[in-house]
Amino acid sequence: QVQLVESGGDSVQAGGSLRLSCAASGYSYISYCMGWFRQAPGKEREGVAAIYTGSGSTYYADSVKGRFTISQDNAKRTLYLQMNSLRPEDTAMYYCAAAQDYIATMWAIKADAYKTWGQGTQVTVSS
Repeated sequence: QVQLVESGGDSVQAGGSLRLSCAASGYSYISYCMGWFRQAPGKEREGVAAIYTGSGSTYYADSVKGRFTISQDNAKRTLYLQMNSLRPEDTAMYYCAAAQDYIATMWAIKADAYKTWGQGTQVTVSS
C-alpha cells in the first residue's frame, strides 16, 4: 500500500518562499501521476500542480502559474512543490496525492482522479 508523508509547511510572510516535500513509500512501482492539492477552511479541495512521473509533464492551476514549481526525485521517491512569491490566499493545508492508474491530462489537477493521499502540511501566509 502506498504511503505519502508531506513536510515543509510553515508560516511565512507574503512574498516569501517555501518548499514542500512528499515522501512516498510502500509500493514497488512509481505512481503514474502525482499532484499537490490544497484546502483552505470552508473551501473545497483544489488542485495546485501535477506531474506525470514518466514524461515529466507538469500542469498547474492558473492561480499558481509562474510562482509554484512541481518536481520529482524518482530515486528518492520524493515529490516537491517550490512555492515562491507566496500570497495570503495561498494559506491552506497542502496535500500530496498519487495515482497508479492512467489519468487524462484534463484530470491531472482534479482531486477525484487520485486515490492515495497524505495527511497534509499547513502553509500560512501572512500579509
